[in-house]
Amino acid sequence: MEASALGPARRGRRRTRAAGSLLSRAAILLFISAFLVRVPSSVGHLVRLPRGFRLTKDSVKIVGSTHFPVKVYVMLHQKSPHVLCVTQRLRNAELIDPSFQWHGPKGKIVSVENRTAQITSTGSLVFQNFEESMSGIYTCFLEYKPTVEEIVKRLQLKYAIYAYREPHYYYQFTARYHAAPCNSIYNISFEKKLIQILSKLLLDLSCEISLLKSECHHIKMQRAGLQNELFFTFSVSSLDTEKGPKPCTDHNCEPSKRLFKAKNLIERFFNQQVEILGRRAERLPEIYYIEGTLQMVWINRCFPGYGMNVQQHPKCPECCVICSPGSYNPRDGIHCLQCNSSLVYGAKTCL
Repeated sequence: MEASALGPARRGRRRTRAAGSLLSRAAILLFISAFLVRVPSSVGHLVRLPRGFRLTKDSVKIVGSTHFPVKVYVMLHQKSPHVLCVTQRLRNAELIDPSFQWHGPKGKIVSVENRTAQITSTGSLVFQNFEESMSGIYTCFLEYKPTVEEIVKRLQLKYAIYAYREPHYYYQFTARYHAAPCNSIYNISFEKKLIQILSKLLLDLSCEISLLKSECHHIKMQRAGLQNELFFTFSVSSLDTEKGPKPCTDHNCEPSKRLFKAKNLIERFFNQQVEILGRRAERLPEIYYIEGTLQMVWINRCFPGYGMNVQQHPKCPECCVICSPGSYNPRDGIHCLQCNSSLVYGAKTCL
């Protein structure tokens, strides 16, 4: 981002004048708190826009195929679409005396009385509260007569049914501050207050600030000598709306929209610091934000046991789909890793 309020040379001169100027802890806190008094209306520069999070939703009713297993994606703890025990060709055809029998993973028969996996009167399979353990291959055996005179025909339709979850997505920010000496207690106080203020700024959005890393380094400047700088890395993630301070019921409750608003507020907060410093007639404080160092990236992560694979799951490209047997995900990455000894869905270890 091109400097507007403070050019590099001017900033260097001010850093030199700031040498030896130590503020008390109270003054540092007041200086940071002052940034929340007024927020400019303009939106700052975004380094990287988040890709739109859109799930490719299956239709309400899914038909089978006699040539290959049809993939079905069901969100964890949600109701599934109706999985029909017919092909596309038979969907609108008359079937005389049809009978349906569903077999789940490991050949287990799915009964009509099952509370979680129900069979409708027309032979459709519906899950009411899909769990990880329900993932697997389901087979429907269909018997019917095309006409009264014809003999009974038999079909076997397979479905690969996967649990999926929304990714755990968040913004990761980095920023740099001119600092007091690296062993100074003022840096620690400043760090805590900065995170507190950012958390307060996002309180109504049900978003959480987490400090990932804070380091102080000595930086040699060509014209300003040796400087101390704080390198901050923090993340902003959305909390469940049920856990937030206020109930949230409209479309603005979507995590991606709340995160986008949080990103704008944080960016304005740092832009405001640049404006305040640019208007100061006196020398700079000991700790202050270095213009142009705020960087942002949008990060997707899957929960352990889940991963993204657009080649394997093209109908659900941005879903965190449960890892199939032969793979696992031990941590919050985005890929299921190969593991030939893994025999279950959703493996978190390779044993």
